[in-house]
Amino acid sequence: MLKHIVFLGLILMGCQAADPKPEKVKIVCTTGMIGDALANVVDTTVQVVSLMGPGTDPHLFKPTKSSLDHLSSADIIVANGLHLEGRMQDILEKIGRTKPVIFLGEGIEEQFLLYGDEAKQIPDPHLWFDVELWVNGLDYVVEALNKESISTPGYASYKDDLNNLDTWVGEEISGVSEENRVLLTAHDAFAYFGEAYGIEVIGLQGISTVAEYGIRDVTNMVDLIEAQGIKAVFVESSISSRSIEAVVAGAQKRNIDVSIGGTLYSDALGPRGSGAESYIGMVQHNVNTIVNALR
Repeated sequence: MLKHIVFLGLILMGCQAADPKPEKVKIVCTTGMIGDALANVVDTTVQVVSLMGPGTDPHLFKPTKSSLDHLSSADIIVANGLHLEGRMQDILEKIGRTKPVIFLGEGIEEQFLLYGDEAKQIPDPHLWFDVELWVNGLDYVVEALNKESISTPGYASYKDDLNNLDTWVGEEISGVSEENRVLLTAHDAFAYFGEAYGIEVIGLQGISTVAEYGIRDVTNMVDLIEAQGIKAVFVESSISSRSIEAVVAGAQKRNIDVSIGGTLYSDALGPRGSGAESYIGMVQHNVNTIVNALR
C-alpha cells in the first residue's frame, strides 16, 4: 500500500513539474487581406483569425454570433477602418475601451487618402489596391503590434515581396496603351489602384455598396462605353453581377461591342484554389484579368 502511495505521489509531482503549453495570443482581423498579411509576419506563438471570408462584402457585413465570440476572445483586433466595416464600427470602438483595436487606415497620412465626395467627408477605405500605400498601413500595424510585445519576424521578407509586387503591377499596367486604360466596375473600389498605376477608374456605384445604382447610372456608363470605345467591363466577386450585366445589355441594344472582361476580387480574397486566396495572389489575379481584357 505504501509503495502505491509513493508511486502516486511521484506521478502527481511529475504532473506539477511539467510546464503547461502557453496559450497563443489571438489576433482577430476583420478582412482576409489583413489576416493574410499578419499570418505571413507573426510567429507560431500567435493565432490569426479573419472574420470575413471569400466573397464577403465588408460594407454590408453583419457580425454573427461566431464573429462576436471571436471578437470577445481576441487579445488584439486589427481592422481596416475608414468606415469599411460600416456595421461593425460601433462594436469595434466599444471593444477598444477594454483591449487593443488597431485600425490600419490610421497609419495613412491625410494627404494620401482619397474621398468619395467633394466635401471630403467620406474617405475611400480600399487602400489595399495601391500596394505601396498598403505597405504603409502595414508598417503602422506592425509597429503597433510590436508595442504590444507581438513579434513579427516575417515582416521584412514579406515587405520585400510586396515591394516587388508593386513594381510588377506598374510594369503590367504600363503595357496597356493609354487610350485603353479605362477600368469600369460595379462599385468604385479601385480609385487607389487607378491613382497609383495610371488607369482611369469608373464605378457604377459609389465607394460603398450600400449605395444603390439606377437606370441613369447604367445609361451614363453605356454612353461612356460608346464615346470612348471601351472593350470590356468587369464584375466583382463580392457584389452581384446584375448591375454590370445591365450595362452590357444596354450596350448591346445599341449594337456596341463590349464584353465582361472577367471577375475581379475587390473587397475580399478568393476561395481556396482560386489563386486569389492570398493578398499577393489577389492582386496578381486582378492585374492579369484587367490587362488581358484591355490590351
